[in-house]
Amino acid sequence: MTNIEIIILPVTDKQKAKEFYMQLGFQVLVEAPADHGHTWLQMGLPGRTTSIALMHFHGVIIGTGDIEKDIRELKTNGIEVGKIDEQPWGRFAWMKDPDGNGLCLHQK
Repeated sequence: MTNIEIIILPVTDKQKAKEFYMQLGFQVLVEAPADHGHTWLQMGLPGRTTSIALMHFHGVIIGTGDIEKDIRELKTNGIEVGKIDEQPWGRFAWMKDPDGNGLCLHQK
């Protein structure tokens, strides 16, 4: 695992949240259709690599250069990791911490 790429924040009204974060100086990086009729709304501060996504769920997306290797290591340490999901924008594998918070490995 190399870095935290995206922190997913649950919001009830994406447009209100978008306006709030824009007032804080965030810029829209991606606003595009997502699964199940939702919109992926990703925002970031200028010049920074970590961003936020305003969604209906919470999670942290962690970058990796070798998702299979990281999954093997995590499983060796007793951490349950879901199957790799292949998407046009990368490969993803979800897991949960003891409190149910979603963590996701992402390989570009």
